[in-house]
Amino acid sequence: MAEQRSFDALVAEGAAVPTEGWDFSWFEGRATEARPSWGYAPSAGERLARAEAALDIQTGGGEVLDFALGRAGAARPVLVAATEGWPPNVAKATALLRPRGVVVVAAPDDAPLPFADEAFDLVLSRHPVRPDWAEIARVLRPGGTYFAQHVGPSSVFELVEYFLGRQPDAVRGGRDPERERKDAEAAGLEVVDLRAERLRMEFHDIAAVVHFLRKVVWMVPGFTVEAYEPQLRSLHERIEKEGPFVAHSSRHLFDVRKSTP
Repeated sequence: MAEQRSFDALVAEGAAVPTEGWDFSWFEGRATEARPSWGYAPSAGERLARAEAALDIQTGGGEVLDFALGRAGAARPVLVAATEGWPPNVAKATALLRPRGVVVVAAPDDAPLPFADEAFDLVLSRHPVRPDWAEIARVLRPGGTYFAQHVGPSSVFELVEYFLGRQPDAVRGGRDPERERKDAEAAGLEVVDLRAERLRMEFHDIAAVVHFLRKVVWMVPGFTVEAYEPQLRSLHERIEKEGPFVAHSSRHLFDVRKSTP
């Protein structure tokens, strides 16, 4: 019965944590993920320090942009805007970024960007759902830069396939960086640098798994504790017996420039 209570308590804890924003501090001590060598947020801060007008696409709760602006300091751009499509995150990002003078615009992820042509010399994004290269090219000024960290193919698929089974090759190969490079070039952009890494993740208890799947909703679409209770219980027992569940995230960095006529 102690094992039963332990499982129930952990699942209840993971199910109760708020999911708004992209603050992952709750996972400390419960899950780990290695970070890419390029250090996206500090590097974004360096870019912001050299920009005049910047846009952060799909800002989440604004945490990454807030950090990057802090690194830019007084050299930050005169104009900074951000978009976000999920209403709870819009509210969270507005509360966090408004004191920094950032305009947060509610905009669906699949809609055209609500800005004029050539409005920005820097466009940022961390983990966009799907980059709209034509829109990115449209809002960039000639000579402007798109600097972003994307999720790569088969990211955390050890966990995804534990719950969903083996995924089709087309799904496993989605978010391919070379395909995205071609799409960027087709939109008239020049890919100055493209780097990719796979990074070790560890889930130390089932509460971390539950919270992760509730927060990153596209991993196991429609995930609920009730629907996946047998798999969760089995995974809990496996972690208790064998130690952390290991997966690998996939990330790539884009440094893209819009050519000057």
